[in-house]
Formats: sequence, structure tokens, C-alpha cells
Amino acid sequence: MMREQINLIIEDAAKKLAHNGFFDLAAAKPIFEAGSASVCKDRAHGDYASNAAMRLSRSAKTDPMEIARKIKEEIEKNKKAKKIFSKIEIAPPGFVNFTLADEYVKSEAGKILKLGSDYGKVRIGGGKKTQVEFVSANPSGQLHVGNGRSAFYGDVLANVLSVAGYKAKREYYINDARVSKQIQTLGATALGRGEAYLSPYLKEKILSLQKKLAKIHSETDAGYFLAQEVLKDLKKFIAKDLKIDFDRWISEECLYKRGLIIETYKFLKKKGLVFEKDDAYWLDMSKYGQKDEVLLRKNGSPTYFLSDIAYHYGKIRRGYKKIINIWGADHQGHVPRMKAVMDILGYKGEFEILICQIVTVKGGKISKREGNIVSLDWLIDEVGVDAARFFYLQNSLQSQMEFDVELAKKKSTDSPVFYVQYAHARIAGILRKACLKGSDPFKTKRVRPFQGIKEFVEIDLAKELLRLPEIVADTARDYQIQRLCLYATGVAAKFHKFYHDCQVIGEDKAIARARLDLAMAAKIVLRNTLSLLGVSAPEKMQRQKE
Repeated sequence: MMREQINLIIEDAAKKLAHNGFFDLAAAKPIFEAGSASVCKDRAHGDYASNAAMRLSRSAKTDPMEIARKIKEEIEKNKKAKKIFSKIEIAPPGFVNFTLADEYVKSEAGKILKLGSDYGKVRIGGGKKTQVEFVSANPSGQLHVGNGRSAFYGDVLANVLSVAGYKAKREYYINDARVSKQIQTLGATALGRGEAYLSPYLKEKILSLQKKLAKIHSETDAGYFLAQEVLKDLKKFIAKDLKIDFDRWISEECLYKRGLIIETYKFLKKKGLVFEKDDAYWLDMSKYGQKDEVLLRKNGSPTYFLSDIAYHYGKIRRGYKKIINIWGADHQGHVPRMKAVMDILGYKGEFEILICQIVTVKGGKISKREGNIVSLDWLIDEVGVDAARFFYLQNSLQSQMEFDVELAKKKSTDSPVFYVQYAHARIAGILRKACLKGSDPFKTKRVRPFQGIKEFVEIDLAKELLRLPEIVADTARDYQIQRLCLYATGVAAKFHKFYHDCQVIGEDKAIARARLDLAMAAKIVLRNTLSLLGVSAPEKMQRQKE
């Protein structure tokens, strides 16, 4: 990654300054471990900027501008740095700004053509066994638009973590325990003794299963049977329509059958954390800053909380070193006690719970709905899975979002997903045309691709393409998936600008070849980014008439 190379060069310069007694290296170590370089927001200041001087000023007891000047002087002595940077400047209150050398950019961009679909992969995960659990909606009906946010976010997060070097697995937890009140209530509805969960979808489902349900008399058995039938539809919809492939579906009922629920209860009791009160058995969480919770009710049946504890106990025993749960906004209050549970269970790995904020829908003729619930299958039918994914993912998970159905349906550059896909299709068209003209640059090996590019828009596009590994690494660290959408849009914008300003296939064969190289590199980066998002990269597209 370009940024990491810059960080190493800055660190090397700082070590030399420390060796000369300019500041204490031990005090500066955390600064270099975290990295100090970032992309300049205003490219007029350079391509990358480092705030190392400002962060070092306290330990050095020196003005940041003086430290920045010293760092600049040391870097300018570095032979490698001379090849990488065309300009190094300092700016108040102590930034060191770096402008990449055009020849170095061209050289690095050649790696994109060489690596192809592997470009963007990084190794920060170290093969850590990771589990991402998401959606996990109750098997009592269709997924709604709120579930869509968790579904696409979890899928893409698993993609990013895998590309970043983690061994990431997708998991869906099915709340289908026979002893649960939910399953029994669903059974009452199935047998015509209640109306809970009775959506149009469930009415139709129950009607289609009447012959089998007529043979069932127990509400528990009827609820479990109906839940399994609903689950079949959910699995099919998730795989076929949402394009999500879960590695594992974990049944709550199976936890009971395997004895993990009672085993977990005994584990907690052995730790001296279970006590009796009001004829029920409680988990003592006072030492963990949480209120006590019931594990076994008066009738002896386990609570949902005990099932959740057992499920996470199972995750730990399966050897996951990084566990990520993605929950809906209505589970916000459950987060602190679940984190306390992981402490109780002695988990030493990384445990994180991400909360999806509320989704509302704007526009579209909403036909498949009940009250304020809009089904996800309706949304996918309206806008398509590509637009649905991109529109969900371009928003931060922590912010509430409004899904603009009419904008998502547009087949024009007004729609951000169309704008990005159209850039990919446009490049594909250019490359097809180049082949027809006998100018295909990819049939022969070139030692130095991109050598014919020199215009600002060409170099600017190449620099943007080189950022993909950094985008992947940052997203794997902070889970801000919307960064990928923003990056894809940025690459598309820079390509469209390049295409507008530069004649790609022209009379000069050397320039044409270089520009076709650049177009292919942009195509690879767009395709790889869209692949991470689970969005297709079409070879041909038609814009709708304005």
C-alpha cells in the first residue's frame, strides 16, 4: 500500500532524528505503530499528508514546524524517497505534504494489470478465524426493509474481511426453539387459534399447508413445523434474490438437542453466578455492571437470554478469535449485557456488536405491506438487487436512512449505482472497440505500461486507482462499508473525466496503448470494488432517455 510505504519512510526519518537526540524514540513508537499519513482532502496540497510532527512535538518539546522541517530534510536524503516523491513540502501547523512522482505512479499502476482480480487484497487479518452473524430474523414471516440493511452490510463486511486476510464465515441464527413462546404463539396462529404474525404472506403460507397442519394438534409442533416451512422460503430468497451465501445456519432448537443450553447453565452455576429468587433462577451480573437477568423461569423453561449465552458459548468453543454480531436498532439495549456475558464466558478474542439504524422508504407504489412493514422482496422487485445493495451500503450503519425508491430505479447517471456501473460498461465498450481496430494492448507483454500517459487527468485517475488496497484495509479495521461506495463513485467520476478530456483510441499508437492500459486498470479496480459490494459489473448498459 502506498500509504504504508510513506509511513515507513517517515518512521525511518524519525528514527534517525531520535538517534541524533532530537526526541525520545520510545515516546514516538505509538505514533508510528498507528501510522501518520493520510490522503490529502485538497489535492492542491499534495497526495498524502503526515501529522507526525504535530504528534511528536510534545515529546520533542519543539515547535511542530521545526520537527516537520527536520523530517523533510531527512526524507530528502533517502534515495528511495527521491524516486517516490516529486515534491515534499511543509505546511502550518506542522504537516509534511507529499506529491507522488508521475513515473512512480505509472510503475505502481502496472501492478493492477498484473494482479487483476487479486488487486486490492491485503494481509492485515493474519488468517484470524472470524465469524460475522447477521440478519437472524425470526422465522415467522418475510424479511422487511430493515432486515435488508443488516443482510447486505453483513455480507459485504465478510467480503472485505476475507480480502483483508481474515478467515471470515457468515452465520445465521434461527430462533426456532420449541420451548420458546414465539414458536408456540406462531403455532396458535397456524392452527387458527390466534392472529399473531398473521401477515398476507403467512396467511397464504398457512393456507397452502392446511392438509399437513390439520394433522397437528400441538401448538408447539405446529409452530415448529410452520417455522421450518417459512425458513425454506427465507433461505431460497436470501440465496437467489439477495445473492448471499451463508456458511452456516445455526438452529436454536439444535442447541437444545445437543445439550448446549443445559451445559451452559451448569457452567454459569459452577462459576457461582446463578442464584434463586421468586421461584426463578437468575444470573448474577452485578460484578459486570449490569442488572441481574433470569435464566430459568418459574416453570423451569429457559429464557431467550440463556439461549443467547449458549449460542455465544458455542461460538467461542468453535474457535473464533473475532466475533461480530450485526443487530437491529431494537436490540440496542441488549448490547452491554451481551458484552458482559462474553467476559463471564472468559472470551479473550475480539467481540463487537454493530447496530443497524432504522430504514424508511421513500417513493414507489408499496403494495406488499402490512401497517408500516415493507417487505424486502417488494423492494428487490422494484429496484433490483444491485441498486438495493448500493443504496443501503452508501449510508453509515449508525445513521437512520431513507431509501429513495424512485432514484434507485433510474437508469441514468442520477443514480449512483448506475453511474458506477456505467463507467465499467463504458470501459468495456472502449476495449471492445480497440480490439476491433486491432489496437488490443493486452495480447502482448509490455515491460513498462502507462508510459505514454502524462496529462493531469490521466495521472490523477492512476493515483486514485492505487488507493484500493488502502480502502480495503481501512474498511476492514473500522467497518465503514460506505467508504467502498464513495470510492467506487470517485473512481467512476475520475474515469468519466479522463474519457471526456482524452481521446483514448487515437492516431498515436503509443499514447493509445497507454490510455487503454489505464482504462483496463480502471475497469479492474471498478470490478473488484463492485465485487466487494456484491454488485454486478456489466459489460453493456443503456442509459434511459432524459
